[in-house]
Amino acid sequence: MPDLSRTQVVVYGAVAVALLLVGARAIRSEGDGATPAAAAAAPVASADFSIDASGGGDLVVDVAGAVRRPGVYRLPSGARVVDAIERAGGPAGGAGLEGINRAARLTDGQQVVVPERLPAGPAAATAAAGEEGPIGLGSATVDQLEEIDGIGPVTAGKIVEFRDQHGGLSSVDQLDQVSGIGPATMESLRARLQP
Repeated sequence: MPDLSRTQVVVYGAVAVALLLVGARAIRSEGDGATPAAAAAAPVASADFSIDASGGGDLVVDVAGAVRRPGVYRLPSGARVVDAIERAGGPAGGAGLEGINRAARLTDGQQVVVPERLPAGPAAATAAAGEEGPIGLGSATVDQLEEIDGIGPVTAGKIVEFRDQHGGLSSVDQLDQVSGIGPATMESLRARLQP
């Protein structure tokens, strides 16, 4: 190996120190919690969020329905449906919060739909009693779902569980993902349920 001049040793040493400083700064910025909190405070307008090496990171969710400021929001990993609703300005005046599971964990890309509360009166009593007329998907009980042709107690329970795990449903078509629901059952559901 050839001998290095004093100038070459100084240059190589300076490069090594600069690389160490850049690496230390990058490691320190990954552990800094200020950036994700600041990014979580505003609606998503760009794709400038980060994901750490352990697989966690920010979630991006669409909040729709009976909220004050519907939109797409960034929330920290582990956030719940209630956090998404609050980020969207809270529930609107006619929100039917009893129709969704506010404690469900959010997943990246999820849509949270806050349903409208059914109006009080004869029409609501008829729908609640399970007589003719659509049943609200966001608030349907196991008993109400069992009244639909082709839905038994097990499938009705799976539908309610699926709805609660996903923080509500925006479309009857999403029930196609529930095991035990085939094309004929989907047609019955479309006829009797409303989003």
